Amino acid sequence: MPSSHGQVVVFAVLAAALGLFAWGRWRYDLVALGALMAVTLAGVVPAAEAFAGFGHPAVITVAAVLILSKGLLNAGVVEAIAHGLSRVGRRPTTQMIVLTTLVALLSSFMNNIGALALVMPVAAWMARRDGYSPSLVLMPLAFASLLGGMMTLVGTPPNIVIAAYRAETGAPPFAMFDFLPVGAGVTLAGLGVLWACGARLVPARKGPADARDLFDIADYLAEVSVPEGSKAVGRTLHAVVARAGERPAVTVVALVRDRQRQLLVSPFQVLQAGDILLVEAAPEALKSFIDAFGLRLTESKDLGRQALGSNEVGVVEAVVSYGSPLVGATAVELDLRQRHAINVLAVARHGERLRQQLGSIRFATGDILLLQGRRDTLDKTLLALGCLPLAERGIQVGQQRRVLLGPAVFLAGLVAAAAGVVPVQIALVGAAMVMVLDRVLSLREAYDSIDLPILVLIAAMMPVGHAFETTGAARVLGDHLAAVARWGGPTTALVALLAATMLLTNVINNVATAALMAPVALSIAEGLHVSPDPLLMAVAIGSSSAFLTPIGHQSNTLVLEPGGYRFGDYWRLGLPVSLAALAAGVPFILWRWPF
Repeated sequence: MPSSHGQVVVFAVLAAALGLFAWGRWRYDLVALGALMAVTLAGVVPAAEAFAGFGHPAVITVAAVLILSKGLLNAGVVEAIAHGLSRVGRRPTTQMIVLTTLVALLSSFMNNIGALALVMPVAAWMARRDGYSPSLVLMPLAFASLLGGMMTLVGTPPNIVIAAYRAETGAPPFAMFDFLPVGAGVTLAGLGVLWACGARLVPARKGPADARDLFDIADYLAEVSVPEGSKAVGRTLHAVVARAGERPAVTVVALVRDRQRQLLVSPFQVLQAGDILLVEAAPEALKSFIDAFGLRLTESKDLGRQALGSNEVGVVEAVVSYGSPLVGATAVELDLRQRHAINVLAVARHGERLRQQLGSIRFATGDILLLQGRRDTLDKTLLALGCLPLAERGIQVGQQRRVLLGPAVFLAGLVAAAAGVVPVQIALVGAAMVMVLDRVLSLREAYDSIDLPILVLIAAMMPVGHAFETTGAARVLGDHLAAVARWGGPTTALVALLAATMLLTNVINNVATAALMAPVALSIAEGLHVSPDPLLMAVAIGSSSAFLTPIGHQSNTLVLEPGGYRFGDYWRLGLPVSLAALAAGVPFILWRWPF
C-alpha cells in the first residue's frame, strides 16, 4: 500500500544513491547494496524479501549470458573474425565502418564489453600500422557496442531488467527478438552518425605511426658483465635487482653463461663471475645499477626484440582489459615475475610509451604492455591477468578452438528461448551447461566469467525498484511527468521519458537506470491509461544510450586511456549520436509498440 513515509524514505535513499553513483568513489554494487539495506532497515522492504532479487530470473539470465560470451571467445569464432580484419583496406573511414558494424553485431548476442574488448586491440594495431591515431576509431567502437546491445534481449542487461518489469503488468516478458525492430532502427541511425561524423568530431590524439615505434626498446636494453671481484658474485638475481628493499629499477630479461642464453631467469639464480646480463633500464637507473655492484657495460649488436625470445620464450603486446587484476597495481606489488613467470618490458598509454620506472607504474585499463613469458603458458597467463593479446602476435585466446560447436550451442539456446519452448533463463543456463560439459570452457572459466558486481547491482536494485513502485513514489514522479506531457498526449510523455532516461544513464550505471525508470514508465502508463509497452521500450533504449560521458558505461571507460580521451571529448560525438537515437527511437517505438 502506498504510504507517505515510504515515499519519503525511497526518495531520500534514491537521491543519496544517485549522488553516490555519479560521484564514483564507491563502486556501484556497494552503493546498490547500501540502498537495499537502507530501505530494508527503514521497513519499506520486508526483511524476508530483501534478497529475493538474487534469485530473480533477470540475474540468472545475465549470468548465463556472461558465461556464453566467454564460451564464444574460447570457441575461437570471434577471434577468427577479428583476424580476418587485417585484410580490410587501409583507409581509416573504411576500417571504422567495418569495425563498428562488427562490434554492433557481436554485442547484440554477447556481452558488449567482451565484444569491444576483442575488437579494440585489433583496431589499435591497425591504426598504428596505417599511421593514424587510435583515438579516431576507439570511441566509435565503444558507442557501437552500446548500440548493438539494444537489438536483442541478451544484448545488454537493461533489456533483461525491462523484460522482467513487463511481466509485472500481467503480459508475458519481452521475448528474445522483441527489441529488434526498435533496436535495429536506433543502431542504424547511430552507426550512420558514427560513419558520417566520427572522423571529424573525435579528437585525433597524438600517436605513433608504426607499431614497431611504440615498443622500440633497443635504446633501453644493455649488456652488462659480472667481472671477478664484483659485489654481485655469489648473490641471487633478486638480491641484486632489488637491493636493500628498494623498488627494482632494472629488469633482467636474459642471462648468458658459458655462451648459453637463459631467458626468464629465476630470481634465485646465483650470479657468477663471467655472467652477462641483458637488462632493460633507463640510462640513470642503469648507471646506478652498474656502479652499485661493480659491473661492466659491454657492447652488443644483438639488442632488441630478437634477443628477448626463443623457441620456448615469446614476447607479446597485450591490452589491459576492464576488470583486470592488474588495474591499480604495479608489477612489483603483484610479483608478476615470481607468480606468473612473466616480465613486463614496456608500458604504453595514450599511444605513447611510458618512460618512468616499470616497477612504479600503476596499470590502468587500456594500457598496452610488452610482455615476455613462456610460449606454452603465455595464453593462459594473459587470461589470468585479464589481458588481451594484439592480433599480429597470433596467440590464441582460450583453450581448444571449437569454432562450430560454441556457436551451435549458443544458437540452440537462442532458438529455444525465441520459440518459447522454455523460458529464456532456462534455455541460456542449459546452453551454458552444455558448453561446460563439452569443454568449450572449463568450470573455473565459467565462474570467473560471471561479473559479480553487475549481478549484485541487479539483485539489489530490483527490490529497491519494487519499493519505488509499491510505496507510490514512482506514481508521484510519473504523475508529474504525465501532467507535464498531458497537453501533448502520450507521445510527449514518451519523448520526455526517453530523454530523461538518456540523461540519467550518462551518470549512473545502465542497469540502475533501467531499474529506477521502469516503475516510472509503468506509473505514466497507468496515469495516461495507455499501454506500458512503448514506455518500457523507451526506458530500454534510453538506458543503453550513455554516449555523453566516459563513466556512463564500461565500454566508454575501456577506451578512455588507449584513446587518450578527456572527459569533455565524449559529448562532441556523443551528442549527435544521442540525438539520432532519440529521433529514430520515438517513431520506431510508436510503429512497433503503439499506445
